[in-house]
Formats: sequence, C-alpha cells, structure tokens
Amino acid sequence: MPSEHDYWNQMYANACDACLPSARYRPRLSIDGDRWCALYGDDLQNGVAGFGASPELAYWDFDRAWCEKLGTAKEAP
Repeated sequence: MPSEHDYWNQMYANACDACLPSARYRPRLSIDGDRWCALYGDDLQNGVAGFGASPELAYWDFDRAWCEKLGTAKEAP
C-alpha cells in the first residue's frame, strides 16, 4: 500500500502534467511517414506540431514547440 507521502507526490506529478500544453490542448495524434505527429490546428503551416518516434516523444516535441517564439523554430531533420 502506498504511503501518504507517495500519494501526495503522485498528486503533485498529475497536477504538473495537467499544465503541459499537450495535456491542456489535446493535439491530434497521427502517423506521418515513419514518425508520430501531434498537431494542434488545421495544418502544419497554421498550427503547432511536434514529431517523434513514439506518441510520448511527439507530445514532448509539441510542448517544446508550443513554447517557442515565432521565427526561432529549428527545421526538423
């Protein structure tokens, strides 16, 4: 049985995760070639997207892209 300390640590982790852009805005997840794409918006030109070898990595990349200023994004390899 988890301790009260473990319980509150998990509650804190859940609250932190809920604040991530990928949890808040729920981008669409799809497969794009050989990688996953998390896309918020109508298309790549007008939306925010993240890519990765797994859904988790696509969401992480989405969270990173969400926080970037316009004109600072690096081209995907």
